[in-house]
Amino acid sequence: MLKDRTEAGRLLAGLLTQYKDAPDCIVLALPRGGVVVGAEIAKALHLPLDVLVVRKLGAPMQPELAIGAIAEGAQFLNQDVIDDLGVTPQEVEAEVAAEEAELRRRSALYRQGKPALTLAGQTVIVVDDGIATGATMGVALSVLRKQKVRHLVVAVAVGPPQTIRWLGKEADEVVCLMTPEPFAAISLWYLNFPQTEDDEVRALLAKTAHQPALTKGA
Repeated sequence: MLKDRTEAGRLLAGLLTQYKDAPDCIVLALPRGGVVVGAEIAKALHLPLDVLVVRKLGAPMQPELAIGAIAEGAQFLNQDVIDDLGVTPQEVEAEVAAEEAELRRRSALYRQGKPALTLAGQTVIVVDDGIATGATMGVALSVLRKQKVRHLVVAVAVGPPQTIRWLGKEADEVVCLMTPEPFAAISLWYLNFPQTEDDEVRALLAKTAHQPALTKGA
């Protein structure tokens, strides 16, 4: 069991020391909980921290169950899950519309008018506090591949073995603290797993300066 997200970040940083002080490396956290983990990694490795806003698409009657995910410039639908649950195209469309609105809200809130990052040629460490189905992280990796990053690292605290194995095929490197079986839920592997609020995300981002070379313009 992990004490909290801060401890998870510190432990992950200890497994990523080869990237410490790397001039072409950035920590990219998935809000909200992933930002707490990512902030600890960025601090320990002396790397810039930013966010990639990704939203899970929840099933109509089971919102915690992902039927897909969206990010800025990418969408993933798990058709097998959609078919198994009998989710209609209209229900999928409604969920996508709702989450797109929330994605735009969060992106504007967290970035505070700053341009999106250009990550081509960079090593990107994508961080989250845990992974269940992998839908959200899968979309994040798809977005980053389109931006032609040089090396793509996934760093997560906990995830089911089959999802971590799948991510190993999608990323260049995967670092995960725990792969319990049975898995059940991310929160079960933390002693303290409070909801991360927008203000905390903004405060953590404000503490870490962005490298000018990473801002949009390439």
